[in-house]
Amino acid sequence: MAREVTDEETIEQIVDRLQQRFPDRPRADIEQATRAEFTELAGRPVRDYLAILVERSTKKRLKKGSASGSEAQDAPGA
Repeated sequence: MAREVTDEETIEQIVDRLQQRFPDRPRADIEQATRAEFTELAGRPVRDYLAILVERSTKKRLKKGSASGSEAQDAPGA
């Protein structure tokens, strides 16, 4: 039986993937943006696609050049 991945592990996996995609961005910025997006989406009733939604919205945020929470209104469902 496969073990369940924790939210923290999900965040770390997303940060690892995004760090490869955005090597010029500090890991701390990527992690901050990922955690902000995760917080925005984590309270939703269906969590099956949470990692994908967080990764997509974080990529969008990083492409805009910001890791702060100022783009939180751009998150899906916000």
